[in-house]
Amino acid sequence: MGLVSAKEMLEKARKEGYGIGQFNINNLEWTKAILTAAEEAKSPVILGVSEGASRYMTGYDTVVGMVKGMMKNLDITVPVSIHLDHGSFEGAKECIEAGFGSVMFDGSHYPIDENVQKTKEIIKYAKEKGISVEAEVGSIGGEEDGVVGEGEVADPKECKRIADLGVTMLAAGIGNIHGKYPKNWKGLRLDVLKEIQDITGQMPLVLHGGTGIPTEMVQEAITLGVSKINVNTELQLVFAEETRKYIEAKKDLEGKGYDPRKLLLPGYKAIIAKVKEKMEIFGSVNKA
Repeated sequence: MGLVSAKEMLEKARKEGYGIGQFNINNLEWTKAILTAAEEAKSPVILGVSEGASRYMTGYDTVVGMVKGMMKNLDITVPVSIHLDHGSFEGAKECIEAGFGSVMFDGSHYPIDENVQKTKEIIKYAKEKGISVEAEVGSIGGEEDGVVGEGEVADPKECKRIADLGVTMLAAGIGNIHGKYPKNWKGLRLDVLKEIQDITGQMPLVLHGGTGIPTEMVQEAITLGVSKINVNTELQLVFAEETRKYIEAKKDLEGKGYDPRKLLLPGYKAIIAKVKEKMEIFGSVNKA
């Protein structure tokens, strides 16, 4: 099928009541594993790429070239979109030029008026090329230097202002955070999510920080308009766990077990299994 915008797949998911996973990629193994899982599950998929991960992989052009090459050589038939995750204003523009099918401009740290202004500019620039745009209201929390922030709870009225600009999808802070959730996490503010759904209509909503949220809560969020769920940390954790087991078992010392193609294989297989598990939870299996 080739690379596509995220717009049509998300609108279909919103209409039919399931979610699509955005699984962040960090290197070749991540990308191959996620594409393989999506094809096996016959699920549409969004490949999330942060600006930092893009730099690690040497740039946006490399990311696009790698994904296109893999899709051709792996004979991927399901819809795939490359999406910039938490992009800056300039980063979003660069990804549009590089051939991404979707970008997120994260203006949540700006005052709402500036967020609106910058989001409008990105929408105009992306629309000319048929690229979908995600915006954010209410910063998503996370952990930094051991301090966990709970994350902001978005103002539904501000969500309405951003939604009315013509974005494809909207990320709203509802108590969700990036990384591991603390034991005393109070859960998603589903009441606020319901308000946001009511005021924004049929716009696909985005749930960041998908790692660690109870399955039942994720599935309830999908019934309240969430059509895209972001997963990154969970893949990193299972990859690290299986790689650690391989080395602790000293398999890297057996024959050519040090070959990176062997050393990274258990982690690669763990990513495939976890992605397929998430696709089942989100309800996107056989929706391609």
